[in-house]
Amino acid sequence: MSSFSLALILLLCALLAQSLAAGLATERYLRKAQPPLARRCWLALAIGSLIFALQHGYALELAVSTGLHDLRQAALACLASGLLALGLFGLRRLA
Repeated sequence: MSSFSLALILLLCALLAQSLAAGLATERYLRKAQPPLARRCWLALAIGSLIFALQHGYALELAVSTGLHDLRQAALACLASGLLALGLFGLRRLA
């Protein structure tokens, strides 16, 4: 497997994980039975996750259209997005 195809797979995984994190945070924000401060925190997490998902989408589009890719950046993006999604999933189950 070439570094280009591995970078594409990692960026796609990062995009999916970040989208999942945004969905989890949005779902918690939409619940009415919580304090306003908690709702605002969930909204901030949802917006931040959506912005990072958009950035991963742009990086994926750049790699596909031009062939420019950075394997280390893709691996870090995938790892960070996966950990954030796991963390939000854990917080969602606690709150």
